[in-house]
Amino acid sequence: MAQRLLVDLALARACPGTGSGDEFMRRRTAVQQFPDLRAILKGIDWVVVGAAATRAYMPERMTQDLDILIRAIEADLVTDRLSAAGFIKTAELGIPGAAFITSDQAEIDVLYGEQAWLEEGLAQPKRDAAGFPVLSLPYLVLMKLAAGRVRDIADVATMLGWADDVTLDEVREAVSRFNPADRDDLESLIYLGRRERGLTD
Repeated sequence: MAQRLLVDLALARACPGTGSGDEFMRRRTAVQQFPDLRAILKGIDWVVVGAAATRAYMPERMTQDLDILIRAIEADLVTDRLSAAGFIKTAELGIPGAAFITSDQAEIDVLYGEQAWLEEGLAQPKRDAAGFPVLSLPYLVLMKLAAGRVRDIADVATMLGWADDVTLDEVREAVSRFNPADRDDLESLIYLGRRERGLTD
């Protein structure tokens, strides 16, 4: 319900061509530094999710921590690997997962995944500008729509607005298979993102 209200509000107020310039919106950077987990988690499938993942699909924005997604059944293994590398577990999260911190105060949230699309998402990562494995857009959209927070909905609209037609069809296909109830909202968010670019009437 809250997601539908947000989408309806944006549809009522959106103006064409009010977003940032084309060059800026196509910029993909990795200015913000996060701990490199590739060696620590070697042999374990994991992907970056959350705000840090969006920099693979839109201009980078600041975030407090690095969120990663793993298989729930590998939670103990990942905890052991992180602990051996000097990470300290600080809390259990409100959703299945745990928070870790390094000696220099870098924060990592490890999310324990059991989604129906999880294996597909782990098998098809995208690489961001730092070379980190990032959840590909169809599954990142599914994850953010499920979260339903204002920031997540805004991220989805922006990422979809700058996605190409092939990628948009991949997102539509994933949403149709895994969460068909979100199909109407998805089309509205695609429209909003493209309207922000000035691509719609």
